[in-house]
Formats: sequence, structure tokens, C-alpha cells
Amino acid sequence: MADRIVNLGLIQAAGSPDPAVNLERTLAAAERAAKAGAQIICTQELFGSQYFCQSEDYRHFQLAEPIPGPTTAVFQRLARERQVVVIASLFEKRAAGLYHNTAAIIDADGSLLGIYRKMHIPDDPLYYEKFYFTPGDLGFRAWQTRYGKIGVLICWDQWYPEAARLTTLHGAEILFFPTAIGWHPREKAHFGERQHSAWETIQRSHAIANGCYVAVANRVGHEQLVGDGIEFWGQSFVAGTSGEILAKASATKEETLLVPLDLDGIDATRTHWPFLRDRRIDAYAGLTQRLID
Repeated sequence: MADRIVNLGLIQAAGSPDPAVNLERTLAAAERAAKAGAQIICTQELFGSQYFCQSEDYRHFQLAEPIPGPTTAVFQRLARERQVVVIASLFEKRAAGLYHNTAAIIDADGSLLGIYRKMHIPDDPLYYEKFYFTPGDLGFRAWQTRYGKIGVLICWDQWYPEAARLTTLHGAEILFFPTAIGWHPREKAHFGERQHSAWETIQRSHAIANGCYVAVANRVGHEQLVGDGIEFWGQSFVAGTSGEILAKASATKEETLLVPLDLDGIDATRTHWPFLRDRRIDAYAGLTQRLID
């Protein structure tokens, strides 16, 4: 039997104030990735704009669009023409006053397989997402694409092992994390290395605990919409089934990571490290409680 090799393309880019420019650049990067052999292509979180959640501003709701909508239509055409799977992170307008941070999953025939709505919504300095996004209501899912079964989670979701586990239990072989995370410039010298290490470590741990691949597409560059802004740390990466770093992008440059994965490695890893086998599902009821006294 031939190896099940799938080639990933993770797009790491800087955000422009002009949505049309962001779409054009991202489409061009996806085209280049496809020509280079990528079969599953993932954008960074909210690639269509700068990271507007740095402030609470009603004008930013004008950036949202429906799904299906104009952006999904463009990526569906690209997917169909290039025979690639696309994960596109969008600001979804579901209805008047109802918005989500959403990823569209498009199969290699151009069909819209479904959407994932970000479940965990942060509210921190310069990350005022609760002002914009309603928490997801579709739960954790996985989709069978032409090239493998994938799960999608978004940025703040990456800190929650429950999210990775439940997505894996739906059969995901690769967990994708469209992301927008970086440093507050004034804090970088003191906290920067520790913060980045924690971010990378928690996601590598999802690969280990679930015996799957983890693919993270982060944005890069300094976006100064308010105050000192955010210095996005880039460093998009792919982790193997034992948590090893297979590839990592630059901290400062736009680039597209092209990474081949052997999906047969998942079975080998889970056979030798049978964490799923040894789970005590009879003892985990407390996970559904906020706190156990």
C-alpha cells in the first residue's frame, strides 16, 4: 500500500488596511502554494483585514460578510481549478447584530464542506473579541476532504485541550489553527520568550496527546491600530504526531510553509502511544463542570 502523503501549505502574511489587497495577496500565495504541490492550504486568522479587535469600533462590523459569500466563492473557484482543499478564516455576518469568527472548509472539488465557528472568545487588552464575535454554536467537528480528515480550531481555541481532544475524537488527522497572536511591544522584552514558548508548547502537546498532526498559520508584522499595536510573532509551524517541530516559518517575514505529512504515521504513533485506548471515559464527568469543590 502506498504511503498516504499529503502536502500542506500554511500562508503567513502581514495585514494591509485594504481588504482587497489582503484578498489579492492571499489568493496569489495560495496559487503559488498549489503550483508548488500543496494539497491543503490554510490562511491565517481573519486574513481579509488587519486585526481590528485591537479596539471596540462599530465601523469594523462593515468588514464582515455572509458565508457562503463573495470570499468563499473566490476560494471555491481556486479550489476547483487547482484541486486543493482550502481553509479560509473569515469575519462572518450571520444576521443583523450576529457575527462570528469563522473558518470555511472547502474541498478540492470546490464544494463548501462546512464551517467552524470559533468557540472560545478572548477579551484581553488589544484582543477585544467579545465585542465582535458571538461564541460558536456548531461544536467541534471534522471533515473528510479529498486528502484526509481534518479539524479546524481558531486561535484562542488552541489553549484548550478539550477542544483538540473532541475534534480528534471526530476523526481529525490534522488539526489546523488559523491564528493571530503576538506581543504587546512594551511587554516583549520581559514576557516575550515565555509567551511564545507557552503558545508553541500547548499546541505541540495537542499533537502528542492525540497522536495527530498540528498545523498553525499565524500572521506576521506590526499592526498599530491603537496605541503601540501588536507585533505578531509569525513562526507558523507544523508539529508531528509526537509533538516534534517539522517546519517553522520566520518571526518577521511573509512566507508560505510547504510541509509533506505521512498520514500513515498517525496509526503508528497511536499504536505505540495508545493514549486514546487508555482514556478513563468513565471518570471524566467533572470536565463538564466549571469547578469541582
